[in-house]
Amino acid sequence: MITRFALFEGRVRDGRTDAFRAAVLERLVPLWTGFPGNTDVAVTFSDECDDGAPEFPLILAISYPDRATMDAALMSPVRAKSKAETEAICAELFDGRIHHHVTQANRYPA
Repeated sequence: MITRFALFEGRVRDGRTDAFRAAVLERLVPLWTGFPGNTDVAVTFSDECDDGAPEFPLILAISYPDRATMDAALMSPVRAKSKAETEAICAELFDGRIHHHVTQANRYPA
């Protein structure tokens, strides 16, 4: 399994955290869960971090069974729609950048 992370590095505009989180949950999660072939979508909001650490108010993780499935999802119309919606939300509520990382996911029971 592989996981593609979207790291939202920066900060939510002052006083807009609730609006940002609501927009993500209401407008983006339905799109992200609709990416074809994904096996799991995790949306994590940061509540705190170490002093001096970069801020990541949102980390998105979408898992796929393999690279070909992920590549197909990234070419899908729903991905294009989610990219446009993400840009609209960020233009209004977020100052920073988004970068992506593809990882090999290894999970172990506790």
